[in-house]
Amino acid sequence: MLYWLTALSDGGDFFNLFRYITFRAGGAFLTALVFGFLFGRPLIAVLRRRQGKGQPIRDDGPEGHFVKAGTPTMGGLLIVGALVTATLLWARLDNPFVWLVLFVTLSYAVIGFADDYAKVSKQNTSGVPGRLRLALGILIAAIAAWWAAQYHPQELQGQLALPVFKDTLINLGYFYIPFSICVIVGAANAVNLTDGLDGLAIMPVMIAGSTLGVIAYAVGRVDFTEYLDVHYVPGTGEILIFSAALFGGGLGFLWYNAPPAAVFMGDTGSLALGGALGAIAIVTKHELVLAIVGGLFVVEALSVIIQVLYFKKTGKRVFLMAPIHHHYEKKGWAEPTIVIRFWIISLILAMIGLATLKVR
Repeated sequence: MLYWLTALSDGGDFFNLFRYITFRAGGAFLTALVFGFLFGRPLIAVLRRRQGKGQPIRDDGPEGHFVKAGTPTMGGLLIVGALVTATLLWARLDNPFVWLVLFVTLSYAVIGFADDYAKVSKQNTSGVPGRLRLALGILIAAIAAWWAAQYHPQELQGQLALPVFKDTLINLGYFYIPFSICVIVGAANAVNLTDGLDGLAIMPVMIAGSTLGVIAYAVGRVDFTEYLDVHYVPGTGEILIFSAALFGGGLGFLWYNAPPAAVFMGDTGSLALGGALGAIAIVTKHELVLAIVGGLFVVEALSVIIQVLYFKKTGKRVFLMAPIHHHYEKKGWAEPTIVIRFWIISLILAMIGLATLKVR
């Protein structure tokens, strides 16, 4: 919205700053951060009053989690509110990719909110039926995939780009939409599974989102794409503003989610943020790089899949408990130890993901 102030510029004054994506990204970060600090405590107070007993705790979960009973959930409202406000304020609103990512984020936030509300109101961990949640997620992802394809360059439509190998494209044809659905739905649910310890999910989301934001900025500049050997997708640079807002909003939330958490992200936040990561990946044609920078989420999801399949086949468990962060809890690792080590892993994977940009 503030980009429109450039109409008042003569080319060399203060208003000219709003032409620059980097300046507006900085503004989005600060706006989202301040939003989180301003509205964090009031929101938590409202959630406490409304939810009473807070988020239900699994009876079969780690023993240390029972002390968290009464902690309110739906803290994702703070993150989503911060990043949407900051994005609308600082991004160019004539950019279709900005609206695409906001659409996915808000749509998945609504699904997550409904799930959290059902859990809190019924005081059980069931929430919205899984099939309904999955069906809605697939529908949203399908719309986003079709939307992205309409604005990709002709030579990239329906194509899967490989990391490092710029000249190699795999024509998915009619399978592009199903593939993109898997990326978005998979990312949303993987982040949701990761959100099991205080601060565990939000920092890896911020790291992955920032990495994808940098990639989006590079992919949206023809000079950068030529130097870095990546495909040029006009308009993706504005996604950096969304990513900066996500980082600022995430920091504001982490202030209250740091152990011991005053509020949980809930499905409201985890589904929204995971869906956003998937949407950015398909917009920038870096779907496979998402699997690298979001590798922690992949491992968390795989640990659940492996546990379920192995148990059905043999009646035994591979992990003491899934997702894998609970396995380490059962082994006696302290919660902060698990969280910080997983943060470190996420940062390492982000650096590897960024390294795919430069192959010369």
